[in-house]
Amino acid sequence: AGVIAKKVLLHFIPEIKIVSYVRSIKDIVINLENLKENSFPLEEIENTLNENIVRCPDKVAVEKMIKAIEEAKKKGDSLGGTIECIIENCPIGLGEPIFDKLEADLAKAILSINACKGFEIGSGFDGTKMKGSEHNDILVNEEDKVTTLTNYSGGIQGGISNGMPITFCCAFKPTATILREQKTIDESNKEVTFHAKGRHDPCVLPRAVPIVNAMSWLILCDHFLRNRAIENNRQ
Repeated sequence: AGVIAKKVLLHFIPEIKIVSYVRSIKDIVINLENLKENSFPLEEIENTLNENIVRCPDKVAVEKMIKAIEEAKKKGDSLGGTIECIIENCPIGLGEPIFDKLEADLAKAILSINACKGFEIGSGFDGTKMKGSEHNDILVNEEDKVTTLTNYSGGIQGGISNGMPITFCCAFKPTATILREQKTIDESNKEVTFHAKGRHDPCVLPRAVPIVNAMSWLILCDHFLRNRAIENNRQ
């Protein structure tokens, strides 16, 4: 479904791009300084899986993440982390001011993904540490194009896309089914122990990246087609 939505959008908006990548696994977070010299290009994340199985642009972090995942797997445990998504060249005007805000629909779609437990857009929770005068994205006119000096709103203001890159981050919990023995209770409420069998991922983050992309394509396509229908009716 995500592929179909992508084809529809690219037909009408060839320049639109959606790129997602693993930003952190457990306490291993990408280093923005490393991305300048020692990185996989974001646009090539899906084409580097042979050497970058975790879908992370920071080559230094990739090695640490792989090692952490392998250690967790040996111990029968699992790890969580975060995925960041960047949407570029999204048309202005997608979304609604109240009931169908673009960021609300994105949040609902992303939080519908298994194991996803958190969603923040733009400055997210870090924005709570700022003053309004610091957080407001100032509008400017650059070569007859309206843009903003900052992008703390994450490309969406008042529920509607403003043309700036849409940026959001989502959090995925550690896989619940692990191979370590755990305590629980049975149908009689008696305390018992159990451990899972079979194949279970020690970390779902790498596999969740294309799902985040697919969900994003679906939501944008939905809003684009609805917006297009409204404009056609007006004409």
